[in-house]
Amino acid sequence: MALVLHVGNGNKNAFKALIAAEYTGVKVELVQNFEMGVSNKTPEFLQMNPIGKVPVLQTPDGPIFESNAIACYVARLKGANTLFGSSLIEHARVEQWIDFASMEIDANILRWFLPRIGYSVHLPQAEEASVSALKRALAALNTHLAMNTYLVGESVTLADIVMTCNLYVGFKQVMTKTFTSEFPHVERYFWALINQPNFFKFFGELKQAESIPPVRSSRRPAPPKESTKINDEPNEEAKREVKPKVEDAKEEEVPKPKPKNPEETKCFK
Repeated sequence: MALVLHVGNGNKNAFKALIAAEYTGVKVELVQNFEMGVSNKTPEFLQMNPIGKVPVLQTPDGPIFESNAIACYVARLKGANTLFGSSLIEHARVEQWIDFASMEIDANILRWFLPRIGYSVHLPQAEEASVSALKRALAALNTHLAMNTYLVGESVTLADIVMTCNLYVGFKQVMTKTFTSEFPHVERYFWALINQPNFFKFFGELKQAESIPPVRSSRRPAPPKESTKINDEPNEEAKREVKPKVEDAKEEEVPKPKPKNPEETKCFK
């Protein structure tokens, strides 16, 4: 059976595998009539990926989800290519930059962009932290690219494919020219790659963001609860105030916060 990619049109995470397929000569077909929010909630899709996320690649040996894993599978199907470099150390560095592109670039771009379009609560301090972390990552990438045309070796590898796909959302949505001008080597690298034929086939003409999207989130963080002091004694003036009716007092009473469980832990993916 052919490799079938389950995803909607224009998904940059799907482009990772599709661009890799162009370099390796692997045939990947897109599933027909995929509708996000419908197709990915069917029992058949959920058997391939229980949490319903895209993309998913259907292979003769079973399905694969997570875009980096799918791209790696496609890149390795034919051994005669250099998408993982030409040595063990280059292979490791390709995986190093794939992780960097995902954890340091993509994650921070999305934490900046998605709250602005209403996918999550927009918190100014959180946005500031994400932008700061993104600038730190871009500065490190810029330093590396000052002496290198590609991330690893002398030709395009899977690391370049993943990095370019992840930078794409930033350049298109939030990273204006004023922002990216601080990282000239990243700019040179991104535009050189995205205009190569195997990339251009999927990205097409790209216009860099001219401004940062205004905050459109309709969600707002809950207001902080008023703190109450345990041993506060009312002053004499307060004692003389007229007490409200019982019904009114119940409505105005501030609920006591639940005690925190010391065994409670947070998990972040």
